Amino acid sequence: MPAVPMIELWRGGMLESVHVGHAVICDETGGIVEAWGEPDAVIFPRSSCKMIQALPLLESGAAEAFGLGAAQLALACASHNGAAIHTGPVSRWLADLGLGEGDLRCGVQMPDDPAARKDLICSDRSPCQIHNNCSGKHAGFLTLAKHLKAGSEYHEVDHPVQRAVRAAFEEVTGEASPGFGIDGCSAPNFATSVHGLARAMAFFAAARPEGGARERAAARLVAAMTRHPDLVAGEGRACTKLMRAMGGKVAVKTGAEAVFVAILPEQKRGIAVKIMDGGTRGAEAAIAALLRRLGVLAPDDPVLLPYLTGPITNRRGTKVGEIRLAPGFAA
Repeated sequence: MPAVPMIELWRGGMLESVHVGHAVICDETGGIVEAWGEPDAVIFPRSSCKMIQALPLLESGAAEAFGLGAAQLALACASHNGAAIHTGPVSRWLADLGLGEGDLRCGVQMPDDPAARKDLICSDRSPCQIHNNCSGKHAGFLTLAKHLKAGSEYHEVDHPVQRAVRAAFEEVTGEASPGFGIDGCSAPNFATSVHGLARAMAFFAAARPEGGARERAAARLVAAMTRHPDLVAGEGRACTKLMRAMGGKVAVKTGAEAVFVAILPEQKRGIAVKIMDGGTRGAEAAIAALLRRLGVLAPDDPVLLPYLTGPITNRRGTKVGEIRLAPGFAA
C-alpha cells in the first residue's frame, strides 16, 4: 500500500497542502495494532533511533564502568539545541574520559538555542562540535570505544562501536538491515521498515528494569529520557514539550526527514511515523494525533495547539488556516 494522506493544511476554505506517510503502532509482541500506509516501507530512522544506538553503551558495561548517570544517558539519546545545559555536560563528560572536542567526529554546528547562538555571534567566537545536536550520542560512542579499547574512528561502519550498534539495531527491529546511509553527524544510519522501527519502540516500552541485560539497558534509557526531556531536545522543541505534557509517562523522539517515534511503557506500545515529504510540520502533527488517539494526551491539552488543534496565524496574528487530520487517519 502506498503512503496515505495523514495531515492536511486548509486555507481560505480550500485544501492547500497534504502530508502523506506511513505509521505503525506495535504491541509488546511486535505485532501490529494499527497501521496506515505501508508497514513494510523501508526508511532511514535518522535520529529517532538514538536510544537503539545507545543500547551497546549500557549492555557492554561501559556506562557502568564510567559512572554515567541519567543525564548523560538522556544526552546519548538527544538531538539537542546546543544550549548551555547541553554543551556543559557534554564537555564535562568528554573531560572525564580524558578526551576533548577534537575527539568527536560529528562535525561543527551552529547551535539552535537562541541564547547560545547569540552568545557566539556577539562574542565573535565560532561554534564547535560540542554544539552539534548529536554530540551527546557521540560522547556515548567515544565512551564505548574507550571501554572496548577500540580505535578513534568510532563513526566508521566497520568499527567495533558501529558493529555493536548494527547488531543491536537488527535484533530489536527484528529485521536484517538492507543497508545504511551516512547521517548528518557522520555516523552510519541503518535502514529498517516502519514496522521494524515501531517493533523496536514496543520493545523499549515493554522493557523491565529487572529483566535481562538488554531489557535493563532499554528501561534505563527510557527512564533517562522521560526524566530529562529538556536534555533530549530543548526549549521550544516538540520532543521536550510533548514529554513534559505527558508527565514522564511517554518518551518521544524525532528524527530528520520527518521521522517520529514514541514509547508508551504503561500500554507497552511503540509508534513509528514517517512523513514522505520530509516536513517536520507533518511529522509533529502525526505523532501528536497518535498520542491523542492512544489517550496519553487529552483532546484539549494545550500542548496540541501548535501541532494539531490550533489555528495557523500570519505575522499579524490573523487566523489564516488550520491543520486537520486527513480522513481515515488517527481520528
